[in-house]
Amino acid sequence: MLKEFKDFAFKGNMLDLAVGVIIGGAFGKVITSIVNDLVMPLVGLLIGKVNFNDLYVALDGKHYETFEEAAKSTAVFRYGQFLSTFLDFLIVAFVIFMVVRQIGKFRKKEAPKEKAVTTKDCPHCLSEIPAQASRCKFCTSELSSGGKVSGSIQ
Repeated sequence: MLKEFKDFAFKGNMLDLAVGVIIGGAFGKVITSIVNDLVMPLVGLLIGKVNFNDLYVALDGKHYETFEEAAKSTAVFRYGQFLSTFLDFLIVAFVIFMVVRQIGKFRKKEAPKEKAVTTKDCPHCLSEIPAQASRCKFCTSELSSGGKVSGSIQ
């Protein structure tokens, strides 16, 4: 049983998956930081010095000075945080799309393999016969390598 677990755990595909998950988690953190620390502050500055993490709507209709005060009093719809998370998702989805697209381009470059010729046409009756045949099974003509036809029907 231990040997079976070892074979399962250390297969190439399993290790590739583990590495992919770890790198994906780290990549997600980097993208989240880029969105929250670089992109959203710039967008907020362009819009008019707005901090997207502070954008919310208190569902009781009252105005609160901070999100924390509103969250203690009532349910809160944090649309600013949603916008940041959605932008984060769009960036990750776009990067994954570009990577998959490039992988697809690399795979398409493989030249199609030509199949070996296994049949030929009888020069007398034009029927398809095996390539190594010495006599046509349809008209019984003897086949030579020179392309001449001989046999009972000429």
